[in-house]
Amino acid sequence: MQLVTSPSKLQKICLQWRCDGSTVGLVPTMGYFHEGHKNLMRIAREKADKLVVTLFVNPTQFGENEDLSTYPADHEGDAQIARDLGADILFIPDAGSMYAKDHATWVDVPQLAKDLCATSRPTHFRGVSTVVTKLLILTLPEYAVFGEKDWQQLAIIRRLVRDLHLPTNIIGGELIREKDGLAMSSRNAYLTPEERAQAVHINAGIRAGAAVFEQGEHDVEKLKAVIRAHWQRHLPLGKEDYLEFIDPDSLEPVTTITDKARCAVAVYVGKGRLLDNWPFYL
Repeated sequence: MQLVTSPSKLQKICLQWRCDGSTVGLVPTMGYFHEGHKNLMRIAREKADKLVVTLFVNPTQFGENEDLSTYPADHEGDAQIARDLGADILFIPDAGSMYAKDHATWVDVPQLAKDLCATSRPTHFRGVSTVVTKLLILTLPEYAVFGEKDWQQLAIIRRLVRDLHLPTNIIGGELIREKDGLAMSSRNAYLTPEERAQAVHINAGIRAGAAVFEQGEHDVEKLKAVIRAHWQRHLPLGKEDYLEFIDPDSLEPVTTITDKARCAVAVYVGKGRLLDNWPFYL
């Protein structure tokens, strides 16, 4: 496995692979790998001749007073994991090589980059869309794999690839959970033991709503009430950022589930802002 820090070097290698007829799989990450990241790498490794894993804590997707400076990191451990899973390149650039001092070009998908995470993080998805577009241009992958934990992000990336005619197939990797149901996240490292014990109820509350849905309740406000009641009882250390039921493709909110919807949530627990989502399909 090669460790590459230069965007131009990464591009040169990937262009040569493309000319040689090799397919490239890309897994963009911010590091501190867990089983969710590993699953994405396995998917890409199975599909492509070459696997590129990127590790870049992208500053443009962090707002003021967010955790850019304290985001968990273990580059040595991450490198070993990427190597063990068959990565051909681990790309670890610095911010200066990805963004010139006079950087002035942005990619935005405003129709989808609203509400949900964008309400409390208004510039977040502009940063995500821009850095993902950069990485897709640098590597020209046949496949790029993103986790389904951040459902809004996945929908935005699919739309920008479609709209810009980028020659990449976007694959969603299953949301991987701890044994007790907590969605795996690098930010789980922030949790104290007490917070960790309560954080499991983010998903348990959603599943309480899902159980009522399976019994025939399709009114979204009533389902939200069930979920919030569970959180109030079992997650007193949590603070809801949002709880929404959305169309899984357009991300538009739904009021009654007549076909399919996705319950998407973000909850602050201690220093961490934790995401989860769950399908509510008839």
